[in-house]
Amino acid sequence: MDASAATAQGVTLSDHLAAERTLLAWIRTGLALMGFGFVVARFGLFLQQLHVAQHASSVQPYGLSLWFGTALIGAGVVLNLFSGWHHFRLIRTMDQGHATRPHTTTLAVLTSMFLALVGIGMAIYLISVRDSVHSYSGTSDESFMAPSVSNRILNKRSNYSVDETLERLKQTLQRKGITIFAIVDHSGEAEKVGSKMRPTKLVVFGSPKAGTPLMLAAPGIAIDLPLKILISEEPGGNVWVSYNSPTYLQERHGLPQELLQNIAVVETLAAAVTE
Repeated sequence: MDASAATAQGVTLSDHLAAERTLLAWIRTGLALMGFGFVVARFGLFLQQLHVAQHASSVQPYGLSLWFGTALIGAGVVLNLFSGWHHFRLIRTMDQGHATRPHTTTLAVLTSMFLALVGIGMAIYLISVRDSVHSYSGTSDESFMAPSVSNRILNKRSNYSVDETLERLKQTLQRKGITIFAIVDHSGEAEKVGSKMRPTKLVVFGSPKAGTPLMLAAPGIAIDLPLKILISEEPGGNVWVSYNSPTYLQERHGLPQELLQNIAVVETLAAAVTE
């Protein structure tokens, strides 16, 4: 009996099953790499959304997470292809009765080294992102007022700049015959004392015809009159028109329902100047 025949006889079902188990193990590894790569690639988007949700003044770039994730997905694809090709060659060699070479650990070693390098790169990247965020939050001297989500202050996003929104509001008030008592340029006053503030302007306006019945019914409302509209720009560049909720003012001062319309005009004005 020659060597090849002996080898063919020596190949058993358990050998085929062992090779199949090895292939499945590599497939699981490849799938795990692709799944983890997808998570890493989406992690940058998650950080950006979190940054926006926290009203950060600028969105930090997180593009490296996309490259790390893509590299892991690519490694998973290559690993599955290579393991499939290697399994096919091994089975064909075994079926032909040829002697098989000793098992090599090259693929496992290369995979572990690749993952180690990617892990080190991700660790350095995350530390750099953390340091940059801390550095920004520690050095930023810009102040801004995030739009309130409570029912006491309502906010409408304007399609115009602060100055354009202010001008639209002034023109609307003039057309309606409503008196402008004051325009307070908070950002301009801050600049006079050497401080930096995003454009922020407060318009104080009203009408004795509408305000007097309110104060007669509930004298305490005088503290919230005349009505006010705040026009401000957040660091992201969005402009917001903010004002006290008429319903809140009614509940706060116990105004009768029939007088609510006297202060509800602020909602109409805000809608008119933002659209």
